[in-house]
Amino acid sequence: MQTILGAGGAIGLELAKVLPKYTGEIRLAGRNPQKVNATDSLFVADLNKRDEVFGAVKGSEIVYLTAGLVYKTRVWQEQWPPIMQHVIDACIEYGARLVFFDNLYLIGGDNVKHITENSPISPTSKKGEVRAKLDRMLLDKIAAGKIHAIIARSADFYGIGANMMLMEVVYKNLAKNKKAQWLYTAKTKHSFTYTPDAGLATAMLGNSPDAYDQVWNLPTDPDILTGEEWISLFATEMGKSDKYQLMPAWMVKAVSLVVPLFAELYEMRYQFDRDFFLDSTKFEKHFNYTPTTYRQGVKAIVRQLQGM
Repeated sequence: MQTILGAGGAIGLELAKVLPKYTGEIRLAGRNPQKVNATDSLFVADLNKRDEVFGAVKGSEIVYLTAGLVYKTRVWQEQWPPIMQHVIDACIEYGARLVFFDNLYLIGGDNVKHITENSPISPTSKKGEVRAKLDRMLLDKIAAGKIHAIIARSADFYGIGANMMLMEVVYKNLAKNKKAQWLYTAKTKHSFTYTPDAGLATAMLGNSPDAYDQVWNLPTDPDILTGEEWISLFATEMGKSDKYQLMPAWMVKAVSLVVPLFAELYEMRYQFDRDFFLDSTKFEKHFNYTPTTYRQGVKAIVRQLQGM
């Protein structure tokens, strides 16, 4: 049995699509799980509740933690550490291996200019501090020999699904014949991970015994683009104007006084006011894997969303 905790999000969906290549027993666990494959089993669980996490993990050989929480610092601080503790304890109790789908918030400052698996844990934001705590919790248990686990790190992702920055500020605006938007500066380069690549790579890692007890950056096109180039790529595929509206730091700060989301975004400006590059060479070489190019990814997304 392979179990996805937090199966309802974009990554959980992509992961569930490819897991039948590796197992005939898939359990999808979450508050409102929905079948992806006909043979999926569903388990209703609130990851904030320890007993429900244990129930979801019991009988699992491999557990994937792909949950996403509301994008609020306070929620992350209050809920993420207990959730991680519940999952770690349940996996240890039942002898399950764990694959934690992580982001890059724990790496901050100029370290984001070239992120490898050896980049130092160096959070410069409150949300980054939460992610650093989660990784340390798991890394400590790995080092102590208590659990076999993988930390799979992804850049902000793009694809089909909700709550993806690139899709929200570029694709959706262009689809409404509005100007695309970008934060801080559109002149710096920024890595984004394609969700189908992320889902498949997570499954590959989980089902590769020699991948455990390591950190892996998930496959991401190394030919990183500037904000302007991202907008141009979508605009070209959609037949729209590539003109855009920029929200510099001072504007994001001002708007944050009345729009809570922008208050959450402001502390993450270091990810956009300088180049942000995720290096997935380790994964690419180990698995002989070529990431989907940004042009291929954007073309596939636009065609799917526009029913072409």
